[in-house]
Amino acid sequence: MFAQIAVGIVGGFLVWAYLSMKPAPPKICGSPDGPPVTSPRVKLSDGRYLAYKEAGVSKEQAKYKIILIHGFDSSKDMILPISQDLINELQIYLLSFDRAGYGESDPYPKRSVKTEAYDIQELADKLHIGPKFHIFGISMGAYPVWGCLKYIPHRLSGVALVVPFVHYWWPCLPAELSKHSLRKLLVQDQWVFRVAHYTPWLLNWWMTQKWFPSLSIMEGKTDILSSQDLEILKQLSGVLNDGQEKVRQQGLYESLYRDILAGYVQWEFDPTDIADPFPNKEGSVHLWQGYEDRIIPFEINRYISEKLPWIRYHEVPDAGHLLTFNGSLCESIVRELLTA
Repeated sequence: MFAQIAVGIVGGFLVWAYLSMKPAPPKICGSPDGPPVTSPRVKLSDGRYLAYKEAGVSKEQAKYKIILIHGFDSSKDMILPISQDLINELQIYLLSFDRAGYGESDPYPKRSVKTEAYDIQELADKLHIGPKFHIFGISMGAYPVWGCLKYIPHRLSGVALVVPFVHYWWPCLPAELSKHSLRKLLVQDQWVFRVAHYTPWLLNWWMTQKWFPSLSIMEGKTDILSSQDLEILKQLSGVLNDGQEKVRQQGLYESLYRDILAGYVQWEFDPTDIADPFPNKEGSVHLWQGYEDRIIPFEINRYISEKLPWIRYHEVPDAGHLLTFNGSLCESIVRELLTA
């Protein structure tokens, strides 16, 4: 009798553990039980759909074409605070899109640094924006930029990595720098990234369990923001949440959790393995980092830029993670990207 009870308890625990680790099925846009499709989309060669949004001057008239790559828990509806005057002056066409699993773009179980780069290339081809384009990646949206630099450098006219994502387990990083930078984060965030890197199969359970705190930014904690970031949030109250109700609508796992996994699993390459994409100075790569950024420690991006001298490193002393939403600074970033 005791053995039967023990087997039952163990069996019940294993079933509970399996169900806890298994993500809920996504609610795919356009499916019978999924959210409606309200945005223009392109169909990729593998059958998936990417939703996109166009702004600025028409692509036929544009002198410069920029593909915007949104960050974590964001979408194609992010606001880039540049004036219409600047758009008209430089004749800028802007293309943003929902990355796989976000908003109205189909989920992709194989999402990675590499697949995100090829999604960008195929989106550009489907919309006929030309053989070359600029890319502008923000925060978590910078790991696809590294993918573009590695896999499709021949398609790039210029690159902006803005407060870019860092991987604490890049082989090129000195061990002490990795440890120091990771320890600057809140302990709960350190553990999320460790789980994603070392035991990715456990991430869904870790993000949904109630015993330990999960990712601070998803809990709405403001102590991860600098004083400059908090001031920007006050000034832009409501603006940053444009379209926010659609960001996670296909499921937390397919949007946010897969984003973390794609960023923190073992990569196929190291940033310092990447060759200069513009050896003839026909374009430029810029990295913008806020010194007061509490989400992305500046030390790693400074180190990477020192190892890759073809990156033009801009460290802003009095800025945090939300520096992109400082209008005058954002215009400086765009102008530098396009005309430097």
